[in-house]
Amino acid sequence: MTEIESILHAFDDRKPLSQASTIPSECYFSNVVAERESRILFPQTWQYVCSIQQLEQSGSYVRSWIGPEPIFAIRGEDQQIRVFLNICRHRAAPIIDEDCGRCSKLRCRYHGWTYDLQGKLRGVPEFDGVENFTREDNGLVEIHSAIWGDFLFARIEQSGPALDEFFAPLSDEFQQKLRTLQFFKRVVFPVKSNWKIYIDNYLDGGYHVNTVHPTLAGSLDYKLYRTELHPWASLQSSPLTQNPEDAAANRTRQGSSASYWWFYPNFMLNHYEGVMDLNYVIPRTTESCDVIFDFYFAAGSYPASISFKEESIRVAQKVQEEDDLICAEVQKNIRSHFYSQGRFSVKRENGGYHFHQLYARHLRGQSLDAIWKGNS
Repeated sequence: MTEIESILHAFDDRKPLSQASTIPSECYFSNVVAERESRILFPQTWQYVCSIQQLEQSGSYVRSWIGPEPIFAIRGEDQQIRVFLNICRHRAAPIIDEDCGRCSKLRCRYHGWTYDLQGKLRGVPEFDGVENFTREDNGLVEIHSAIWGDFLFARIEQSGPALDEFFAPLSDEFQQKLRTLQFFKRVVFPVKSNWKIYIDNYLDGGYHVNTVHPTLAGSLDYKLYRTELHPWASLQSSPLTQNPEDAAANRTRQGSSASYWWFYPNFMLNHYEGVMDLNYVIPRTTESCDVIFDFYFAAGSYPASISFKEESIRVAQKVQEEDDLICAEVQKNIRSHFYSQGRFSVKRENGGYHFHQLYARHLRGQSLDAIWKGNS
């Protein structure tokens, strides 16, 4: 039995929700598990990079990560968008040091190796006399990328389900709403917990809303809060209500309902009428992660002023800070010798169990295609 099999041995992904337990607590702090994720889970799954609205001009770039692997996206002079590993081929120094920007060439600040916007090696200072070396063989490493709507995704491994298959559950009506949205701002929230604790918190079917988010709770109809499962995704939805204690939420969370989409393993869309924040979780250590928020607003649908948008971001930030706190507290306790697994609420936590099933099957070595066929 491998170490991964030993860690996951107590988790039976075939049980019905009423009998199921969570993945073992060791999954949230084990270096063995983190290494398995970095070798299998993240390279094999579609990972969000950025909005293509951030790459409108040639030379525009955005930095990101696929698990622990540094990457960046850039629009070339030929107007093609490419995604490269953010690693110089000489001594592995980063090529891009800033989160976003624009450049006319790519130059490593360590030894000055220079690449063009298509990733081809152009400048190699003081390299005369090096044998069996060609610039053609030492360009930046490009990885597979695809665009869905406004969103750019990348995947290190070529094989696996197409990006369209992941987004298949989204209705034509919802996709049309997404097309009306314009990217506004990216905000990064450091969280002191394993990335899966953050996902668990997101997928608990609103179970924690009344206790952790008392203000948000006033805007959602908890009795009608529902979770709907799909092969690679889940949708949590709730009717919206007027909150007498939060005028800011009433102004910025309009429409009849809230939709919270999650896509395996770490991508989320939180949609209200004319307002959306997109979340993407990047693991940093076994006990910390960054949550990327990309904020979108519909042009002309609601007040388009900067003050409205900033107020909407503050509303989201308040909820995020409450989530950060409880996730950090869970991370502290997850190592306890007196806790190994928990149970799921049948009424609320079917989304969380769905995530754990996909995760365990993936870590055990099932291919995404095999998992897909089993869930379709």
